[in-house]
Amino acid sequence: MSRIVRHAVLALMLLTVVSCSGTDDFLESPTPNQTLLSITASGVGPINAKVPFSKEAIAAVLSGYEVRSIQSAVEDHTAWIFAAFSDGKQVVQVFRGTAGKVGEIHGVTQYLLGPAGERIGMTFEQVGPHLDTCRVGRSLWRGMAICPSRGAANVELVFAIAKYEGPYDRLAPAEILNQATLQRIIWKPAAGKTG
Repeated sequence: MSRIVRHAVLALMLLTVVSCSGTDDFLESPTPNQTLLSITASGVGPINAKVPFSKEAIAAVLSGYEVRSIQSAVEDHTAWIFAAFSDGKQVVQVFRGTAGKVGEIHGVTQYLLGPAGERIGMTFEQVGPHLDTCRVGRSLWRGMAICPSRGAANVELVFAIAKYEGPYDRLAPAEILNQATLQRIIWKPAAGKTG
């Protein structure tokens, strides 16, 4: 695959991630007054690894939310998942886990609060993750910084760098990385908590 084609595919995938995520909401205010759900080590609001992976079960625990099936890009592939919307804004994306239960949950709006106070749209510098615990993303998230939250080891933060052109095999230099913006807050079931 030529370099131009790879860049075009990457740009299209990033556009898809951003357009599907609702992250344009943070342009209004990086720290909104309203918090719809809080992400902790044990789950995202009332959703955790004990909830069955079905539209009905997710809608039952997220009272007042509309749950729809959508396709979303993750690091290595795309998948059909359930997304929960509040007042037309996508709030979380729920992925299939093991034994028919909920797996990863991706927070995609500024109206979520991460375990250490993170919000979508904050910069890497504002969030302040420990750089030595971060890694560089691959495939569809190539060049992005992926770091654990300081508030919960099973919560990952995905930062994107606008117009970054590599190198993609390592994290960007600090002066560039500090301006990267938080795109997703990913809760993962802790070991032994599924099913």
